[in-house]
Amino acid sequence: MAVLNILQTGDETLRKVSEPVDSFDLNLANLLNDMRETLKDAKGAGLAAVQVGVLKRVFIVDVEDGYYEFINPKILGTSGSQYGAEGCLSVKGKWGDVKRPKKVTVLAKDRYGKEFKVVAKDFFAKAICHEYDHLDGILYTDKADNLRDE
Repeated sequence: MAVLNILQTGDETLRKVSEPVDSFDLNLANLLNDMRETLKDAKGAGLAAVQVGVLKRVFIVDVEDGYYEFINPKILGTSGSQYGAEGCLSVKGKWGDVKRPKKVTVLAKDRYGKEFKVVAKDFFAKAICHEYDHLDGILYTDKADNLRDE
């Protein structure tokens, strides 16, 4: 496993739309393992493949609810709302307040291509929505109010 370089704002790759994963192979497993190591090293809650320069629809989250890998995720539904501070490993030193759903239902595949569904609430839902946006080239700063330095 390796710690990967996390792209920072200004890198045009972060604004690109990621492509679906079609091969659930050793390359995908290695990417997921490296992303986990990178996330742990950065002390973050989530990381999308695009943030490490890989334009694939893959993200991971590591929150109190557990560690999850999402491949080719689709948001099936949302409800409620929450508003609060967000930061990003690709936007160092900044915070902003973002409105997100309170609850989100996601359909995705695991590293082996097996489909699963997750119903996430509160911070877990926020983390999923934040990372999901990365897959479409959207940064939290596009949605944030009160953008401020740490």
